Amino acid sequence: MNKVSIALCTYNGGKFLPEQLESFLNQTRLPDELVVCDDCSSDETIEVLETFARTAPFPVRLYANEKNLGSTKNFEKAILLCSGDFVFLSDQDDVWVSEKIERIEIEFEQNKNVGMVFSDADLVDENLNSLGRRLWDFSFPAEKRETARQGKILEVLIEQSTVTGATMAFRSVFREFFVPVPVGIPNLIHDEWIALVVASQAEVAFVEEPLIKYRQHSLQQLGVIWGAEQVSEMEKNRWERYEDAIRHQMKMERKLIEMRKTFRRVPKWRDTAAKTKTFELIDYFINNYHENSEHYKARQNLPTRRHQRIFPVWREFINGRYRRYSKGLLSVANDLLKNW
Repeated sequence: MNKVSIALCTYNGGKFLPEQLESFLNQTRLPDELVVCDDCSSDETIEVLETFARTAPFPVRLYANEKNLGSTKNFEKAILLCSGDFVFLSDQDDVWVSEKIERIEIEFEQNKNVGMVFSDADLVDENLNSLGRRLWDFSFPAEKRETARQGKILEVLIEQSTVTGATMAFRSVFREFFVPVPVGIPNLIHDEWIALVVASQAEVAFVEEPLIKYRQHSLQQLGVIWGAEQVSEMEKNRWERYEDAIRHQMKMERKLIEMRKTFRRVPKWRDTAAKTKTFELIDYFINNYHENSEHYKARQNLPTRRHQRIFPVWREFINGRYRRYSKGLLSVANDLLKNW
C-alpha cells in the first residue's frame, strides 16, 4: 500500500489552522503522516500544532525553523522531510473536502505514468461562505483544460500559472528533479515550478471537482484577484488599461527568460528540458508575449485624429497581430472609427 504524506507549511496561521487540521481528521483516507514546517510564527500556531499532534491518529512531525525561510524554501524543506510515496501540499488556511486524499490517490493508482494530480477548488470567504466562483474560473478555464486533454499540459503550464499548490499532489520520486526550487525567477513560486518540472517528466492528471475550500482573506500571501479589483479596472481610461496589459505581457516575458536561463544552468534541468522540447515552448511564448506587448503599445499610441490612425492600424492588421492578440476586424473598426 502506498504511503501518503501531507506537507504543511505554517506562519502565524493560528486563526484558521484548526479548521484545516480538522479536515485532515475527516478524510475518508487518512494520511500516513503530517509533516509541518513552521516559519518562525509569533502567534499560537505552534501551540495549536502541538495540541493536535498529541491526539492525531497519524504521526505529526513538527519542525520549527530557526530563521524565516519564506514560503518557497519552507515548502521545499517540508517536501524533503516527507517519507511518503505521494506528497500532498497544504496551506494553513484552507479546508479539505473529506474525499480529497482518496480521490487523488485513485488517480495515481489508475495510471502509473501520472506524476502529479491537481484539482479545482471552491472559493470561500474567511468564514467559509461560498463566493459563488471556482478557482479554475480564473486559473484553468475550459479552453485550457481542452488543450491539456490533448496532451499539451506542459504548454499550458508554461503559458500561465495554472496549478495552485494547495490542490496539488505528486509522486515523491520526482523531488530529485525539481529540488532545489529556484528563488531567482520573478513572479514564480514553488507550486508553479514543481508543476512545470513534473509535467516535463510525467503525465499530469486533473480532477474537475473542487477538493478544497480555498479561503480568500486579507491575511493570505497569495489568493485570487477578482471582484472589486475588476470593477476598478473598468474605471481606468483606455491608456491606463493598455499600460496594465503591456506591463503584464512584459512581466511574463521576463519570467520566461529567467526560467530559460535557470533550466540551462543546471544539467538535470537542462537535459530534461531538451528531451521534452521545453526550450522550444519557452521560446515560443517569450516571442508571443513580446509580440503581444508590441501590439498593445501600437494600439495604445494611436493618434487622436482618426485619419492619422489609418497607416498604423493597417500595419498591425497586415502583420496579423489584430487577429492574434485582439478581436480581429472588430478591433480594427474600433481603432479606426472610435473617438477618444
